[in-house]
Amino acid sequence: MILITGANGQLGTELRYLLDERDVDYVATDVAQLDITNTEQVNKVFAEVKPTLVYHCAAYTAVDKAEDEGKELDYAINVTGTENIAKAAAAHDATLVYISTDYVFDGQKPVGEEWEVDDVPDPQTEYGRTKRLGEELVEKYAKKFYIIRTAWVFGNYGANFVFTMQKLAESHDRLTVVNDQHGRPTWTRTLAEFMAHLTDNRKDFGYYHLSNDATEDVTWYDFAVEILKDTNVSVKPVDSSQFPAKAKRPLNSTMSLTKAKATGFVIPTWQDALKEFYHQEKPE
Repeated sequence: MILITGANGQLGTELRYLLDERDVDYVATDVAQLDITNTEQVNKVFAEVKPTLVYHCAAYTAVDKAEDEGKELDYAINVTGTENIAKAAAAHDATLVYISTDYVFDGQKPVGEEWEVDDVPDPQTEYGRTKRLGEELVEKYAKKFYIIRTAWVFGNYGANFVFTMQKLAESHDRLTVVNDQHGRPTWTRTLAEFMAHLTDNRKDFGYYHLSNDATEDVTWYDFAVEILKDTNVSVKPVDSSQFPAKAKRPLNSTMSLTKAKATGFVIPTWQDALKEFYHQEKPE
């Protein structure tokens, strides 16, 4: 049986719909059914479900809040919660899929270079630090695991950059977007399909990087221009100093897709993914 944590989140929801399409049985849990920070509750749910595969989508992702007001909750969910899930997965000999982030790196690689799966992590934010601790705990306790790092996630089932740009375009005819932060967008559908691809085909356990593909360098400005290309809104590039934030943003989030592609998974470009995303039918 498959167990999903964070099943009502942006990725968890996408994953549920993918499994529904494929007629795959699973047990979906979110905080109302499973508080991952509660060891007793985790052990109880695992004992009842007896999962052979766990998609651990639950996470604290409020990057700026994690620096102060959300610091304790960030640690509780991303570290304590992940430790509980990893230990329970090991106890039931279940394969664990953990979703991580480019924020585990320092973001300082020269533009044009990519983060490899075996590069040394050096998180610069509380969010990145707790996600890295989560990775270490998965490695420490889970016997069979996939750790998938991703970045710039967008999808139909949660707040994200695409919806933010579309909303702003309703009331502005001119927007400014940073063009000194580089990376690649990731459609939740592509990520969910990759998760299933790894587990269905029993690919080698370990670390993977996954985003949508790109033929050339991408910035948030480029992403915004593509999102709004069929509108009358003009997009102006600016540097990060125009948008100060509590948490330091990586200047280079571009991750190597070589290992993911070597599994035989075909990764669509982010532009193609964005087109498909626009036409995605939301289940009733």
